[in-house]
Amino acid sequence: MKAEIGEKIRQLFVKMCIYKDPTSTNSLFAGRNLPSFVKDFLLRRYLDFETGAIDHAQLTQFLNQVIPAQQGSVKDRLQGGEEVTLLARFVVYINIVKNERQFAIPDYGIKQNEGIIPPHIYEKYKGEFVDGEKWGIIKLCMLPDDDGKRNHIQIVGYKPFKPYTVDVNYFAEVRRHFTTMEWIDVLLSAMEYDPDGFGSLTQKLEFLTRLLIFIEPRLNVIELAPKGTGKSYVFGNLSKYGWLVSGGKVTRAKLFFDKTKQQNGIIKNHDFTVFDEIQTIKFQEPAEIQAALKSYLESGKTTIDNNEFSSECGLMLMGNIPLTDAHVPRSPFYFAELPENFKESALLDRFHCFIEGWLLPRVDKSMIFKGWTINVEYFSEILHAMRTQNKYGLLFDRLVKFEQRADVRDSNAVKRIATAYIKLLFPHWENPEDVNLDEFKMYCLDPAVHRRGIIKEQCHRIDQEFKLQMPDVQLRV
Repeated sequence: MKAEIGEKIRQLFVKMCIYKDPTSTNSLFAGRNLPSFVKDFLLRRYLDFETGAIDHAQLTQFLNQVIPAQQGSVKDRLQGGEEVTLLARFVVYINIVKNERQFAIPDYGIKQNEGIIPPHIYEKYKGEFVDGEKWGIIKLCMLPDDDGKRNHIQIVGYKPFKPYTVDVNYFAEVRRHFTTMEWIDVLLSAMEYDPDGFGSLTQKLEFLTRLLIFIEPRLNVIELAPKGTGKSYVFGNLSKYGWLVSGGKVTRAKLFFDKTKQQNGIIKNHDFTVFDEIQTIKFQEPAEIQAALKSYLESGKTTIDNNEFSSECGLMLMGNIPLTDAHVPRSPFYFAELPENFKESALLDRFHCFIEGWLLPRVDKSMIFKGWTINVEYFSEILHAMRTQNKYGLLFDRLVKFEQRADVRDSNAVKRIATAYIKLLFPHWENPEDVNLDEFKMYCLDPAVHRRGIIKEQCHRIDQEFKLQMPDVQLRV
């Protein structure tokens, strides 16, 4: 079956597919810790689409040119007068005092005060150089400052890292050629996991639920899972549009807006922000961040130092949870494992979706996919583009009705989750006539009610003023 699905992918996605061979890939990229969307971009440049073979020599030569293994050599080459081209992650800063766009490349030791984006490059790619993290192919050189006393590193050429102009309508049309079971396996393989490594459909769907935050704006999710279930890998490797915060101190300036630098925080510039290892995260100004988070989680807006901040970024909390020998949580109080900053029911009630990570298998080498699948870079661009497709939310409204007294947070949460599932599993559904109601109920509506219901139950365990009962939800047809 895997070979048949792979052949369909080759025929229907053509230039958007890739042959995955984890053993070969690990050897090719040894010494270069790159996310999957970058690896797939590079592999695709030197892939023979007929055979699946990679031109190792040409790829290695290109890697040595744009991603040098000896990262410290970049500054030496610039100092020696050489122009250097890099495929790199860089961070753009706005310096209000100097009226400059500055940049840093942390992986190569280039600091903010050393890098300048000249006005002509900024004007040419104005939409790309907003503050925040970017990926691109950049050509650098070292030039003297205006006073001639110091040097700076300047961008003299730039190519945005976006190999694809995606067509979401084509993606939706291709979905029609797969059964639902096949499509679930296609999505798992696009995440670089072997569908055969999952023991049940429940495990597969639980795993795919992690993608909902990629595809639906301002979806707020909590996942508690044992170690080794691939949490960090999924959110740190599959998309350049997300940001992973792995423990440590978190400030309001870092999250929302830095008043001193007049610079937006990570929530402004990303599709989703994930707090990984949530038990180790500490807020520097707990009361202020809690207040800002409550407002933001509720409406996508908050006020920072009299400035209104808004974004479509979703938030996710990820943490570990102790399990019994039967592989279920030791305590019915799931949120007991959260740090004190997050144990407030009024804050937690603003999250929409809960992922039961203990249902997932522990990831081992046998679960890493080998074969033809969708290129990660293309897949991540599709997920990003689908965020603004409002037809799926409108379709949900035509399919579902809530009881008149339904809590607004509950109804909003169910709609967001179910809409995200439609986008992910059934992108070819546009009108009620397209919808298989049994599949909609099984894969979209019932899971949405269940996942919001867990949030509601756990809030009730913290504060019994929160009601347990979910609103009555019915199909209109």
